[in-house]
Amino acid sequence: MGATKTDHFTDKHNAIATLAKALGHPARVAIIDYLLSVDTCICGDIVNKLPLAQPTVSQHLKELKNAGLIKGNIEGNAICYCIDEKAIVRLQTYFSGISGKLEKKKTDCC
Repeated sequence: MGATKTDHFTDKHNAIATLAKALGHPARVAIIDYLLSVDTCICGDIVNKLPLAQPTVSQHLKELKNAGLIKGNIEGNAICYCIDEKAIVRLQTYFSGISGKLEKKKTDCC
């Protein structure tokens, strides 16, 4: 089998792209915002906070979890979710690096 397109990029590039892709839907951004606004892991409350059906919210949670942006723990019959701080730090580091390079560059190229 041939190489996939992601094989042509570094692990860092692929990791950041995975995180960015997971944030590429407004429902997922809203889920992240909601999880950041509470001080505890959330089980079933997320469905009540979004204008989406439960299966749709579950799919978005699955995408965020697969990307590593959130963590989920099984508590009884429910899965409780919270932010995975390591992923947020990786994004912050990446965007801070971009910002720092742009600050150094200070040119009008386009």
